[in-house]
Amino acid sequence: MQIELDHAVESQLTLGTFEGKFDVKDFVKSVSEKLIAQSKTSSGPFDPKPFIRTFEAAVDRLIAIRKDVQVKTEQLEKSVRVAEREYSKKMAELNKGFEGVGSSFAMMESKLNEVGKTAIRIGEKLESVHIERQRAQAARDLIDYYNQFSRGDTTRLDALKKEGKEGRRQVAVILRRLTNVAREVDLPIAEKTRENIDKYCEKFEKDMLYLFDKCYRKGDPKMMHHCAQTLLDFNGGASCVQVYVNQHDFFINKIQEHVDRYDVLWSTVSTPDESPPRTESGLAELFGEIRATMAQESQIVQAVFPNPPLVMQVFLQRVFAQSIQQYIEQLLNKGASISGLAYLRMLQLIHVETSLLVDDLKKHELPSVTPSRSSSLEAAEFRKSITNIPSAAHGMTATTVSAMLEAAMEELFMPYTEGQKYLDRESKSLTELYASLLSNFTQYHIKTQREKGKTSMFDRMVDRLGAAAANTSITGTSTTSAQAAAAIMRIGGMMTDRAHERALEEPMREEDGILSADTAENMLRWHAEAVGRCVELSAQNDVPKYTFIFLKVLSEAIANSYLEVAIETAYARIESADPKVEPNLQALDMIHSVDVICHLWQRYVNVALFPLAAASVTIRREMSVFNNQTVSRVEGAVNNLLQRFTDAIISWLSIQLGKQKKNDFKPRNDDQSFARVNTEPCILCCEILEKVRDAAFQNMSGKNREVFLSEIGVSFHSLLLDHLRKFPVSATGGLMLAKDLKSYQDTVTSFNVPSLLERYEFIRQLGNVFLVRPEILRSYITENYLGRIDSSLLKPYLAQRSDWVQFENRYNESSEMDDTVSDVTTKGLKDRFKMARLSMMMKELEGLKLGDGIAMTIPSGITNSFSMTGRG
Repeated sequence: MQIELDHAVESQLTLGTFEGKFDVKDFVKSVSEKLIAQSKTSSGPFDPKPFIRTFEAAVDRLIAIRKDVQVKTEQLEKSVRVAEREYSKKMAELNKGFEGVGSSFAMMESKLNEVGKTAIRIGEKLESVHIERQRAQAARDLIDYYNQFSRGDTTRLDALKKEGKEGRRQVAVILRRLTNVAREVDLPIAEKTRENIDKYCEKFEKDMLYLFDKCYRKGDPKMMHHCAQTLLDFNGGASCVQVYVNQHDFFINKIQEHVDRYDVLWSTVSTPDESPPRTESGLAELFGEIRATMAQESQIVQAVFPNPPLVMQVFLQRVFAQSIQQYIEQLLNKGASISGLAYLRMLQLIHVETSLLVDDLKKHELPSVTPSRSSSLEAAEFRKSITNIPSAAHGMTATTVSAMLEAAMEELFMPYTEGQKYLDRESKSLTELYASLLSNFTQYHIKTQREKGKTSMFDRMVDRLGAAAANTSITGTSTTSAQAAAAIMRIGGMMTDRAHERALEEPMREEDGILSADTAENMLRWHAEAVGRCVELSAQNDVPKYTFIFLKVLSEAIANSYLEVAIETAYARIESADPKVEPNLQALDMIHSVDVICHLWQRYVNVALFPLAAASVTIRREMSVFNNQTVSRVEGAVNNLLQRFTDAIISWLSIQLGKQKKNDFKPRNDDQSFARVNTEPCILCCEILEKVRDAAFQNMSGKNREVFLSEIGVSFHSLLLDHLRKFPVSATGGLMLAKDLKSYQDTVTSFNVPSLLERYEFIRQLGNVFLVRPEILRSYITENYLGRIDSSLLKPYLAQRSDWVQFENRYNESSEMDDTVSDVTTKGLKDRFKMARLSMMMKELEGLKLGDGIAMTIPSGITNSFSMTGRG
């Protein structure tokens, strides 16, 4: 039995419900929604039968719908298969049609290619025919014009010339060709015809130049351009460019014909302590005019001339060759008339200013003008003309304005920097400045050393320089070293005729001969200025070589002519000094000045000179070797001076100790003895030691001071050991001796040299042997530092005790007993030291440890000990 469904359910059981988005839950809800509502209103129990009947009917309806859909699907599939077969058939037919069309187009393309090739061949033949026709026409016209010139008839050309711009250009081309043809024709009338052609060409060129000049004065750039183009076609246009350049106001109204002699620059340019000039009024005005003129001319040249880069180059070449070069020569001649330094400073100023000018002018680089098609055809036609001679314009070399400016600047400075010219001038100037600066210093030391009656190193240097200068005058050739020698001889006032110099007695000032750091700074500052000029004016590849040469000049001045001269004088003073007069401690002041100057010098060499030679490893290595050798030579001279000064101090100390009276340590009046703190020799020795100490602390530092004071202390220690063996000492005198030795110890302790402390503690303990009672003397000398010395070596000192005779036998017996039980090491020392002087034993003990990690070493000298830092 079929149940009739509700209208709402019927509407859900259609095919449209399942099209698009379908949700099963929503579908079931819509079908059972009314049944659920009815079930809720019923008061009885839940009855499922309405639901079952409704869903059964809905399922039946859905099955029927599915069958209908399946039938329709089968029908549509059949229709699709039929349509696919028809479509495939039509596509096959279309493919066959397209293949036929493609083959037709391929055939057509091949035929077109053949036609194109044929057309190209025809075009080439037509072009060749046209060129041949043009050549034939040109030949016919040339022959016609040539015949007219042979008859003296120029009517046709005159008429063509009057046709205006185009007519004049055609006349220019015809005349150019006629000139070339006339050179080749060899006929009886050829000479006369050639003369007629040349006269007409000359007249035509003059007319065009006159027209160009007239338009130039009127300010008509279009007509000027026409005239320039016509003359370019005629003969390359060089005459037109020359007219333009020659008549330019810049060259007619000359700028700065003469140097301003009242410029403040000239009053300071030759003063080395003044800064180099940075500008010169006339040069600045000239370069300013050039900059303004070129900014204007670059626009005019582009508008007037068909080849503006070439015209700009001609103009700039004239500027450099005439205006700039003439004024530069005036400046350099003015500088050379003042001094070598003024010349070099002006040369550097000019180079810097010219470099800036060139950089500014490079901004006016003009692009090359591309010739038009008609010009190209004309050029091609002309190159293939009868004479086959290219035009002047075509033969020009294309050079950029920047390249021309670089070449012009190089040529401008070539006469002043080529070869060794600049280097010789710079070296000569630097040497003259140094010689002038050291003139009073040199004269002072010459006279000082000769007053001492000693042939010094400086005399030998004078002889060597004199020989070099004489060799220069004889051979006629000059090197940098010879020039430097001649300059030093001339400016320093050094003459090889010593008798003449002795006759010149001039007052000397002490300050003239003192080393000064300010003087060294001036020398270094002047040298730095010269090196800076060298970097500015020299080629980059030559800078390392020139720097090495300048280093030699500086070393010659500072080391040979300054430091070593002062050291030699100080040595001579010490040598000739009266040994009975207290030594002058100025030598230490001079050594301090040498140290400071060497530090400045080497600092400058490392910071300023060595980096400039970094490009050449070989030259850098040679510079380092040369510099180290020079510094080592100065150090050696300082070492010799310091050793001689030390000997003088020790000699003076020995003289003061020699003033010790025989009974100073064995006084008769005990009250008077106790009133004295120290003996006179002790006071004198301590005074000189304190002076030496103060001078050393003021003028020396580090290891140099320690070695020097150590040498003084060790040598004085040896003097004291010998001194104590010479004087008898009483009990009261022992106290006096102890005071003296304590003063010596305190003074030497203030040296702050650790290696001297134990030596003078040993001396103090040795002095105490005169204070100890006889019964405990033996035990005292076996303790402390004395216990490390063979007791037999102490007998010469013990023998100076005033009571030694009373207990000598008892002491000797005690000594023999102690020797039998002595240590093996002590026996070894006794066997080794069979001598009577304690100082000799101290030298044998050199290197043995006497204290906590301190070696008792005795420097044999300070040669090769003084050193200066800052080498390369």
